[in-house]
Formats: sequence, C-alpha cells, structure tokens
Amino acid sequence: MNTILAGNPAPSPEAKDQKGNALSLSHFKGKKIALFFYPEDDTPTCTKEACNLRDNFSVLTSKGIIVLGVSIDDEVSHQKFIEKYSLPFPLIADTDKKWVEAYGAWGEKNMYGKKYMGTHRVTFLIDEEGIISHVIKKVKSEDHAQQILELLGIA
Repeated sequence: MNTILAGNPAPSPEAKDQKGNALSLSHFKGKKIALFFYPEDDTPTCTKEACNLRDNFSVLTSKGIIVLGVSIDDEVSHQKFIEKYSLPFPLIADTDKKWVEAYGAWGEKNMYGKKYMGTHRVTFLIDEEGIISHVIKKVKSEDHAQQILELLGIA
C-alpha cells in the first residue's frame, strides 16, 4: 500500500454517495474530515468500525468533524448497510476505484496465504484547508472514534 502522507493536499475525486448524490471533499471545505476507507459493507470488522463511529458520531460532530466512509461497494449495498446499522454519515460508492487509488488505499492483501487486491483499512484526517493532518494505518475498529479524537488533540 502506497498511501499519501500527512502534509499532502487531500485528493478530491468525485463519486456518488449511497443516495446517488455527487460528492467530493470540496463540499466540505472549511471543515475537519475523518475519511475512513474500509474493505466491505456488512462484514464483521467493517461493521465494528462503522458502528463505533456511529456510537460516537455526536461527539465527533460536536468537535466539528465530518465523517465520510469509502469502499468500492455500490450505492445499493451502502444504503442497506446504513439502514441495517442506522449509520448517520455518508458512504462513498467508489465503484470505479478513483478514491482508493488516489489515497493509496487499494493494494495487495494477504489472507490465510492467499494474495488478492483489495481496500486497505486506513483513515485520513483532513484539516479545514484540505491538507491531510494524520494518517491512521493501524485502525482500532472497536475504538476508532477515540483514535481520531486523540490524534486531533480533542479527546
């Protein structure tokens, strides 16, 4: 995985959210963003991560943080995931892999000795100027919101 680094401008490709609305980071100019990449909707670890962010959503938003999720799943899959777990944040349907490739979140993975291409679990914290302030490569799915708050110094 060849991710972009803290200090770099955040790429802002356009894609659709779960409702089919066009979305890019320019829609959130002047806001802090927690942009989390995850492999697949409604899988155990991805669900733990999304639900932790859901459970701490009011704390994150009270600190001025916009939460956005990205996977290569389509809009229908995202909408089902959101409805099943009452997720309050948008999920970007990156079916053409523009986002995962722009952020270096797409790459070779290895599970039980089998190598394949997929999305790496990584979160980018983006400041109000559109600059990446932190890259979380070792996401703690069950405590991800706390990781974000601590890195931003607002825990």
